[in-house]
Formats: sequence, structure tokens, C-alpha cells
Amino acid sequence: MTIKNLLIEMKNMSELMVDLAYSAVLFNSKTAAEEVITLENQVNTMNYEIKKESLVAARSYEDAEKLTALLEIAEAAESIANAAKDLADLVIKGFKPHPVFKMVMEESDKSIVRVVVDESSELANNTLGDLLLVNRTGMKVIAIRRGVSWIYGPDKRTTLLPEDTLILKGTDEGADLLEKLAAGTCSFDDIPDELEDE
Repeated sequence: MTIKNLLIEMKNMSELMVDLAYSAVLFNSKTAAEEVITLENQVNTMNYEIKKESLVAARSYEDAEKLTALLEIAEAAESIANAAKDLADLVIKGFKPHPVFKMVMEESDKSIVRVVVDESSELANNTLGDLLLVNRTGMKVIAIRRGVSWIYGPDKRTTLLPEDTLILKGTDEGADLLEKLAAGTCSFDDIPDELEDE
């Protein structure tokens, strides 16, 4: 992987980690916290790879000077990842968030959820473009874990598969809907009824 691609991956991963870490603390979710810690290890590895690639690429003092800026960006992304891990560690260690933190987070108009797509779900084997999740539920898929790999910033051509783990951001109502849709316990035909029940 090139330095450019590694930096893009680090940026995407560190942004996702911040969303997951705040969600983990707010909802006391050890699952989300564990995801953050897994991602932090990957960010550390990528930063190490960037350092190695930079050493190989630098053939002169001028090259080294230019690559220093990239190394600083990688270090900053790793610092963001480390801060997210610190938040996640609070959840793993069993610390409860102060009530003020919960009040602050609840003022946010966004909710973050993690769902697994059941094979019976209407989400399975459909593209995000066909599903129109943002329009129909107010939820946007920000990342997909498929096996041991991740898809960041999926687009309308991305197909959701059974057993995919989706990380979504949106409204509380949308979060409830997505959990039911992913589990196959409701369908898109039920969405108006679900919204009326909220």
C-alpha cells in the first residue's frame, strides 16, 4: 500500500474511531469499545508502515524534508486514534460516564449504532443505492465490517451481504428501525407504522 493510501485509510479509521468511542461511552457498549481498540492497533501498524515507506522513499535531504510533513499528518491521525482508545478503555474498565457527559451527548442530533445483517433481512444482497437508507430511515452507513476487513465510506454501489456488520449514524428513531431491519424483524413496508409508534 502506498503512503497516500495508508494516510487515507488512517484518516478514515481515526474518524470512525471517534464516533465509535463516544458511542461506546454514552451507551456503555463494550462491543463498540472493543471495535475501537481493534482499529487503534491497525492505525498504529499503518503509522509504522508509513515510517518505513518514508525511509525507503527518501533519497535526499529535500525528499526527507517533504516526507516529514506526511509523517506529521500520520502522527496526528495516530494521536486521534489513541485518544479514541482512551475513551474506549474507560468502558472496558467499567467506569461510568458522568451525567454531564450524557447530557452533552444527548444534545447531539446524531446516534451511532452497530448492527449485523441477518440473511432474512431486506438489507441483505442489496446495494445502498437501491435501499435508500438515508431517505427512508435517516441513517447513513459510515462503515462496514466484512469478515476481518473494513469498507469505509461505502457508496451507492456497495452491496450489503448477510453477516456484514454495519456502523451507522443518524437519528434515534432511525437507529431503532435499522436494528429491526437488520435483524429481519421488520420490513421497509413497516417503516411508516414504526415511525408513528415513536
